[in-house]
Amino acid sequence: MSSATKRPNSEMGIDLSRQLLLAMPGKVSGNLANTVIYVCEHTEHGALGLVINRPTDITVGDLLKRIDLDPSSETGPIRDTPVFFGGPVQTDRGFVLHASSGDYSSSIKMGDVTLTTSRDILQDVAQGKGPEQILITLGYAGWGAGQLESEMAQNAWLNVASTRDILFTTPSAQRYEVALGQLGIDSVMLAGDAGHA
Repeated sequence: MSSATKRPNSEMGIDLSRQLLLAMPGKVSGNLANTVIYVCEHTEHGALGLVINRPTDITVGDLLKRIDLDPSSETGPIRDTPVFFGGPVQTDRGFVLHASSGDYSSSIKMGDVTLTTSRDILQDVAQGKGPEQILITLGYAGWGAGQLESEMAQNAWLNVASTRDILFTTPSAQRYEVALGQLGIDSVMLAGDAGHA
């Protein structure tokens, strides 16, 4: 992978920020098996990502009620969309991935996508004023310094370019296949010799 821009962690050789990680069968186990993870940040200190293909049985409306924000009739259809399992770290904390819009108190802009962790975005969602494209997770996936690089070297993950379509439009059950398709690979091809693509 080559990057046109020098990033702070370019001495690591790879920068997976704003990429999708696809868990390789037989290589990634536990609660990250079969996941697609959007990497929000990858530096020499580690990486943070959100699982985008593991919906929970909690809806956005349920989440809003839990934090004492009453979904109004303005909330619209987003009220019934699922909140996702974002990863095993801080599962009691919400992370909102959204199309870059609005000015929220705790946000990291990542190109045309933003990660927000402050309550003000959920207040906007409850009032029907939130971003049109949004994915809410509880928890995140985290790696310490050098850990993700080590897992990549062991072929535990494939990385592909992220698109807003995969993040926000593609049905969650199809995100793995669609992301894999960008590499010209079908998941059937991963059986047996997983990770050697």
